[in-house]
Amino acid sequence: MIDWKVLDTPEKLEEAISASHHQDIIIFKHSTTCSVSHMAKMRLEGEWDLKNVDAYYLDLKAYRQISDHIAERFQVHHESPQILLVRKGGCLYDASHFDITVAELKETLSWHAA
Repeated sequence: MIDWKVLDTPEKLEEAISASHHQDIIIFKHSTTCSVSHMAKMRLEGEWDLKNVDAYYLDLKAYRQISDHIAERFQVHHESPQILLVRKGGCLYDASHFDITVAELKETLSWHAA
């Protein structure tokens, strides 16, 4: 089960980025009207077993400005759905659509073992 932390203000995004200096985080950008996004979220939740990664959720339909800021801040192309793995304020990995998997996150974490 994922304990989602909701990103609904620019301040919460900055808090999440600050938190990434102490623990890896993911940011999941979700479109509530997209079936692919819904499937990606369900797959993440069904496979989630990462213990030392905090999970942040962004409803990009409601908070598009925050989504745009994420794309600019991390120099990633905006996608929906999209996941970013953030460590120490930088994006280690981003994926979209059906490339969003817990297995890919684990592989990236193993490549970048602290």
